[in-house]
Amino acid sequence: MIKVIAGAKGTGKTAQLVDLINDQASNEQNNIVCIERGNRLDRLLKYKIRLVDISEYPVEGFSELLSFISGIYAKDFDLTHIYIDSIVKVAQSDDMNAMALFLSRLDSFLKESSIEVSIILSLSIDDLPAEIAKYC
Repeated sequence: MIKVIAGAKGTGKTAQLVDLINDQASNEQNNIVCIERGNRLDRLLKYKIRLVDISEYPVEGFSELLSFISGIYAKDFDLTHIYIDSIVKVAQSDDMNAMALFLSRLDSFLKESSIEVSIILSLSIDDLPAEIAKYC
């Protein structure tokens, strides 16, 4: 399942993401990964969360991000949640067509798993193409 949390900059999306992640971390059964660019969330998230700074890896674009996520799952098949803070920064791309294809391919990949993915996108829902808005 994919959930996109969209909204203009400064509307509290990251705070909402931090609350979601920390709530999920309360359940001992959950295995959670949070992908971000940089390390601005490291002091806000509970120690149980695996925080991944994507800038430490040679990942650029939505296609490579999908491969990166697939690799995380291949290593850690009991993964329950993936959170992506600021998808445009993480993928280093603001190409909405590529993002729509990424979401579609990620959704297909997740069909066989029970992983929940939540993604932060700094755009108003009204400005999103239908292929992306359907995940909001």
